[in-house]
Amino acid sequence: NIQGVVRWLNRVWSLCADVAPASASYGSRELERLTHRTIQRVTDDLEQFQFNTIIAALMEMTNALYRLREQAEGSDAWNDSITTMLKLMAPVTPHIAEELWSLRGNASSVHLQSWPEFDPSKLVEDEVEIVVQINGKVRDKLMLAPDAAEAVAVAAAHASERVTGAIGGKPVRKVIYVPGRLLNLVL
Repeated sequence: NIQGVVRWLNRVWSLCADVAPASASYGSRELERLTHRTIQRVTDDLEQFQFNTIIAALMEMTNALYRLREQAEGSDAWNDSITTMLKLMAPVTPHIAEELWSLRGNASSVHLQSWPEFDPSKLVEDEVEIVVQINGKVRDKLMLAPDAAEAVAVAAAHASERVTGAIGGKPVRKVIYVPGRLLNLVL
């Protein structure tokens, strides 16, 4: 449906057309990770000629930028993300990308800019969501380091009121732990 794409382009226009004055520095790992993850996805999809997934990745980036707008707008990280998004949009929305590029005060064409490179070290998550199950039923979700040891995950689960309420003082017979994804306590 074309209305979805039109809404997305209107949101991009709203994000990019207003150049906010530089504010205090905003160093968000989330914004940096979002930008580099989108660069990776769009680059891979462009090489495979998967234009629908390119647009989907750019839509996700737009939505995330909207969530971070109030905190980050005007910062160097924000401006870098917007600049990168316009470069990534250029192959699939050439005219709008060019117009927004010039509205942001850039002299040369967006199509003459070098393609952004992603840094794999910036894609590493600080925390991941680990699902905690009791006898196979989801009881809670914890935010832990992606490489957290089983003992750390079990201790964090026992610190959760929802988990301790579900255990109800029964002994844990078996622990199934998939690092970075799942903790299942079998009673």
